[in-house]
Amino acid sequence: MAKQIIILILLTLYGLQAPAQGSLAFDTPRWDFGTIQELDGPVSHTFTGENRGDKPLVILDVVTSCGCTVPRFSKRPILPGEKTEITVTYDPANRPGVFSKELTVYSSERKKIAALTVQGRVTPRPKSIEELYPVDAGGGLRLASTLNAFAYIHVGEPVQGAIGYVNDSDRPIRLTLRPLTASGLLRTEAPATIAPRERGSINFSYLIPADRPRYGTLRDALEVAVDGRSNGTTLVTHGIGVDPRPENDEKASPRGEYSENILKFGPVKQRESIRKLGFTLSNTGTAELIVRAVEGEGHVATTLAPGIRIAPGDSLRAEVLLNPRDQEFGVLSEHLVVVTNDPIRPMRRIRVTAIIEE
Repeated sequence: MAKQIIILILLTLYGLQAPAQGSLAFDTPRWDFGTIQELDGPVSHTFTGENRGDKPLVILDVVTSCGCTVPRFSKRPILPGEKTEITVTYDPANRPGVFSKELTVYSSERKKIAALTVQGRVTPRPKSIEELYPVDAGGGLRLASTLNAFAYIHVGEPVQGAIGYVNDSDRPIRLTLRPLTASGLLRTEAPATIAPRERGSINFSYLIPADRPRYGTLRDALEVAVDGRSNGTTLVTHGIGVDPRPENDEKASPRGEYSENILKFGPVKQRESIRKLGFTLSNTGTAELIVRAVEGEGHVATTLAPGIRIAPGDSLRAEVLLNPRDQEFGVLSEHLVVVTNDPIRPMRRIRVTAIIEE
């Protein structure tokens, strides 16, 4: 009995010594705006919270997860039992689709005392011609882009792409595409004449013949001319020619593994002789690995060459050679592109850097 009395006395004393605390509670901490129109601009909602603690509270800050969500609140003390408001404004500009943004409320004691959420769905505004077709090709012609990039172009398998256009003028225009760089494998379909306000697409396709395979970079550049005049707009399309896809995933196949992804020569005097660095190409697969193409930008050379074969389980040591006397002063950065018959990752880039000093 005496022990119980002592425990009760201790608990009472602890309760008297425990600091009073404030607590901010929201009956509705989540608000759904529903479907809103981007064109209508920002929307707002006011959350009402109550201090259900036993001491005054001061809101120090309301931290949002996005600059599109702006809170407005008072920093005056909130007495126990008193209510306060936090108004949250969401700006849907350039944010179409579903959104959900959380706001965290901190007290002057730098403690998290509440969390609020606003959510909804934004119906996008109609985009202007300039937004849909940002490239001004001159003469009233606007384009959605100037680049059509394919990843891998497998031998024997056609690939297709397109760039959208619109004639933003009140008269018909004549379109001409003049080849600047030609791979010999690109097929282009484009109208000779485009009617006023007409929209469409310039279509591109590649097909590498199975009996005449091409490996490595395929690149074509076409200068755009409208009514015989060009403002310099050029369409570029490119991809990497690689072996056909394997018909059977269970079939034996090669795997290329590279010991280095980057080779750093560091500072090199321009008067020095040729410098060398090396990397190892290993075949960790179950079939012969064949080097199909090796491409560079002309600053360095390599002993790795098309046609080299590496048996399963074997490796090849290759060298990269830098002649400082052929380089200009400053930072040198080049990528070597290596294409093999590895069906999973046929193309790899090895970055080579150096600093050429006087």
